[in-house]
Amino acid sequence: MVLVAQLVGALLGLLAVVFGAFGAHLLKKTFTTDQLNSFETGVKYQMYHALLILMLSFNLNLETGLEKAIIYCFIIGTVLFSFSIYGLCISASKGNKIKLLGPVTPLGGLFLVVGWGLLLYSFIKNYI
Repeated sequence: MVLVAQLVGALLGLLAVVFGAFGAHLLKKTFTTDQLNSFETGVKYQMYHALLILMLSFNLNLETGLEKAIIYCFIIGTVLFSFSIYGLCISASKGNKIKLLGPVTPLGGLFLVVGWGLLLYSFIKNYI
């Protein structure tokens, strides 16, 4: 599980840099200011959570069900949250917004919140 978390964390980090550059240079010409801001939010959250996944993979054994659940929540949440934002922004800029992606973004956010909550719980559990 540690290797999977490291690979996914590195991939998400790599893609965040690529998407960030893509947004800053190519999409800047076709996106509205709001779309560009939303796209940048997706990139930021993706990078934050890529780094978090990597940090956790180097500091936890990722053997317990709780530790695995934390990592899965962060991976699933990041993909759902950030990639749905990318899809919404790109499709809207083309004049054909994929409305199905709208509910996916808060679902991804919910997974991120649960991941952070489980991480907090694991810290509290270890100190009590």
